[in-house]
Amino acid sequence: MPVLVITGTGTEVGKTITTAAVAAVAVAAGRSVAVLKPAQTGVAPGEQGDAGEVARLSGAVTARELARYPEPLAPATAARRSGLPPVRPRAVAEAAAELAAGHDLVLVEGAGGLLVRFDEEGGTLADAARLLGAPVLVVASAGLGTLNTTELTARELRRQGLRTAGVVIGSWPAAADLASRCNLADLPVVAGAPLLGALPEGAGAHQPAGFRTAAPGWLAPRLGGTWDAQAFASAFAP
Repeated sequence: MPVLVITGTGTEVGKTITTAAVAAVAVAAGRSVAVLKPAQTGVAPGEQGDAGEVARLSGAVTARELARYPEPLAPATAARRSGLPPVRPRAVAEAAAELAAGHDLVLVEGAGGLLVRFDEEGGTLADAARLLGAPVLVVASAGLGTLNTTELTARELRRQGLRTAGVVIGSWPAAADLASRCNLADLPVVAGAPLLGALPEGAGAHQPAGFRTAAPGWLAPRLGGTWDAQAFASAFAP
């Protein structure tokens, strides 16, 4: 099935904007795209969630949430505190499969990191990816500390028999420090997977038209873009 699961090495690493960039590139190539957010937390009824933000930036995509919880917590905790039903990995897989039947590409964006719990039984995004047999794209931060969280995520993916599609840096700083520049060489090593893009800091602040025009330059050809990892790393070589 044409499903790509997108996870982060933690919160606030640029996962939603990366999802929007992948969607924008696919839409520009003439593919029909759906984005699935299994559990949206910290957003009140009527407010725009992550799936809606992806749709706003990327264009004509189908946006779907399975559950929404008002408090900005892990999905299992938010569900318990709200008294609402939790999301189960099997429900995520079934929804993604349903969307895949009518779309060329389905992007499943997790909440936080790979092992954030959806329910009290410990179901996670990794479980949903395994049920789908889908590869997982890892969105990582640029600077100090990212090597540890990226390697931990990649090791867990391998342990669970899942394939790491690659790593995207979700927010490349305007003034990259030494650690960030060194990490361009080290991230693919610790992940055991290629570096497939780097989104500039503040990319989500672009107007939609500008975002869609720029997105191919942030992503490697494997994700439909034109970004060159070797040239990018050479330009920022320490």
